[in-house]
Amino acid sequence: MFNHPSELIPKLDALDYVVDEELATVLFLMMQLKKPLLLEGNPGVGKTEAAYILAKLLDTELIRLQCYEGLDVQAAMYEWNYQKQLLAIKIQEQSELSAEEKESLIFSDEYLLKRPLLQSILSEKTTVLLIDEIDRADEEFEAFLLELLSAYQISIPELGTVKAVSKPIVVLTSNRTRELSDALKRRCLYFWVPYPDSSKELAIIKKHIPEIEDQLANQIIGVIQKLRKLKLDKTPGIAETIDWVKGIMALDIKELDEFNISQSLSCILKSANDTRLIKQEASSLFQ
Repeated sequence: MFNHPSELIPKLDALDYVVDEELATVLFLMMQLKKPLLLEGNPGVGKTEAAYILAKLLDTELIRLQCYEGLDVQAAMYEWNYQKQLLAIKIQEQSELSAEEKESLIFSDEYLLKRPLLQSILSEKTTVLLIDEIDRADEEFEAFLLELLSAYQISIPELGTVKAVSKPIVVLTSNRTRELSDALKRRCLYFWVPYPDSSKELAIIKKHIPEIEDQLANQIIGVIQKLRKLKLDKTPGIAETIDWVKGIMALDIKELDEFNISQSLSCILKSANDTRLIKQEASSLFQ
């Protein structure tokens, strides 16, 4: 597939995803070692996008599991089609099959609803499995994941152990709203995705809005970098930077000033407190 991490950088760059050598190395090792990768970092730094880009790079399907509080096995792994099972039981009432035979019929693949985790290991072609925002799920759900992450298999009480037809490439993301278990971390490669520095953020902007002038782009990045040092309710990520650039271009702004910043804050700030604070401190963003 790839012989060295350096081969990934231009390939990902061509897909408008800017990576440095460190992240390219982690992605390379994930594919070579066939181990899950846990990406942690603040919201908006490109963790989820990494999985989508990998799917594009490998020309394969991306299967996404969005985590949330209360997520359980039925929503994430598998569920039995109870209505279809009840219908089958009704039809078989007068049959001469034994109870064991009837049970084996209704607990078969025909009645199994495959959720994202099971879909990923039963796919004939290697997929990219994105387990997004795992920190939103609880520790009990983490425990269900351990078998999949270590052995690429799922145990279903009625069927036994279902082993992977092809091992998926697994990417987990976390915004670190809570600490993940050591058991989960041990099964994964790990990488902390930081906010980009000025040069990387400029490269990202140029990928998405190539027509922007360097002077204006650098002004925008300077303001964004200062905003990230403030204690905001929601620190702007890369997505907000790109939205802001697009907004500034749409407003035909050639150079940033206090007025232009105040007029376009809706692109980068997501709370009334943050908006009020930055409007008061707008002049300091140019110092």
